[in-house]
Amino acid sequence: MITKKPLKCKVMQKLINVLAIASTVVSLAVVGTAGYVYVRKDAIIENIKEKALEGIGGGALGGALTGDVGLPMGTDSIGGGSMGLPVPGSPL
Repeated sequence: MITKKPLKCKVMQKLINVLAIASTVVSLAVVGTAGYVYVRKDAIIENIKEKALEGIGGGALGGALTGDVGLPMGTDSIGGGSMGLPVPGSPL
């Protein structure tokens, strides 16, 4: 004798199947991403190094590497003008 499953069981089984497929897709995405990063790790590191060095040489220091240290306007030398703030460690 063959008995039919109740409707609740069919719906629950479909829900479980959908969740299993979604879990498989997420797992494959994570494994694929990790594999991609592992295979290309040297190229990724080099790319990041190049961008960091470009940022340092390309003006990230305010042109300090080229001699322009960005002194306030109207000062001709480092000790020539004060911005109203005492030098740290100065008794004044």
